[in-house]
Amino acid sequence: MDDLRQYLVEHPAFIWLLGFPLAFSSKFSCGFDPSASLPTQRHFTRMLRNMPNDVTQFLLAESVRLVQQELANLNVFAGDCISLDTKHILAWVKENNPKAYVRERFNKLKQPVGDPDCRLGCKRKHNRQTVQPLTPAKNPLPAKTMAVGEYYWGYGSGVVVVKVPKWGEFVLAELTQPFDKSDVSYFFPLRQQTEQRLGFRPRFGRFDAAFDAFYVYEYFHRPDEPAAFAAGPFSEKGGYKSRQFNPDGLPRCEAGFAMPLLFTSTDRTVTLIEHARGKYVCPFFSKNVKSKFIKQSFPVHQKRTRKGGCTVSMPTSIGARLRYSLDRQSQIYKDIYKQRSATERINSQAVSLGIERPMLRNGRAITNINTLIYTLINLRFLHRIRSRLEEQIRSRSS
Repeated sequence: MDDLRQYLVEHPAFIWLLGFPLAFSSKFSCGFDPSASLPTQRHFTRMLRNMPNDVTQFLLAESVRLVQQELANLNVFAGDCISLDTKHILAWVKENNPKAYVRERFNKLKQPVGDPDCRLGCKRKHNRQTVQPLTPAKNPLPAKTMAVGEYYWGYGSGVVVVKVPKWGEFVLAELTQPFDKSDVSYFFPLRQQTEQRLGFRPRFGRFDAAFDAFYVYEYFHRPDEPAAFAAGPFSEKGGYKSRQFNPDGLPRCEAGFAMPLLFTSTDRTVTLIEHARGKYVCPFFSKNVKSKFIKQSFPVHQKRTRKGGCTVSMPTSIGARLRYSLDRQSQIYKDIYKQRSATERINSQAVSLGIERPMLRNGRAITNINTLIYTLINLRFLHRIRSRLEEQIRSRSS
């Protein structure tokens, strides 16, 4: 905010344009005293931490509208395919400073004094398998020395990005939450913002493995349009690497037989949303199956024979089946998924603008400054479009 105030002092025309009350003075060529016409830097900072985020979200929505209007003039359609990703933000507290001594640095019950709104979270990292196993058979390493993730006190910023071929990418929606929130918790509020600003539901979505959830696939699925889908890697949740289904949507057992549905229940604990969950059982032990041929062809070599056969518990939503049946080797999937790098380029621009280490000590202030950063990124994108069009006009006229 002090840089903003100094910029306005050096460019007094913006002071008049933005409507600040002018302190007229003949000592300046502009006719007023720029410094006296502006509030103090502390007032700008106070506004940042007290202002509701709806104000800055309005600015972001208007930047999206301007970008869409400019693209419409070029007959360019954007928004049919979106990308969603999150960015970690470090709070300005001593607990994040490795050089500062803190007795219990990662105790989530001891809130840092410097920021009452930040939370402790983990930025996971996937270590690639080396030649030597991480824990050798001889002389094993203690668990406390194993690095399974990077822990920080801070926040997370989720962003929805639209890539425009031959032009670049812009931010469609964004949300800032404490760092203890999971990545997939950003999906529903950002989905709502996306539909409001686009005016329609996008057909394609690009995600990383953190968003590998059945409701993500269900949202993009359209029965009348098989080409619409969510492109994301399979995370092997629950230890299941693959599942096969019959044409009616029933999971197949290890022997390849369809498993009938025994009962359904309402699950409120496994995922973020309440959903119907089905219990599928082995067809040989199901009371609904009375075929002698199937009973005689029972595969006795299966390891779960003595335990009542195979059983599967999974959501009844079609998204649960799409997680497994999605063809991740097809060309259309690869073409969609490789565009996910658009979020990385947006995050890179946001990091250069200081989003990763804000010198603020309030959750609302950090939320507002993040929205303003993404608004600035959109305005830069809009400026690039207009500058390129002006260059094309000048080249044609010359």
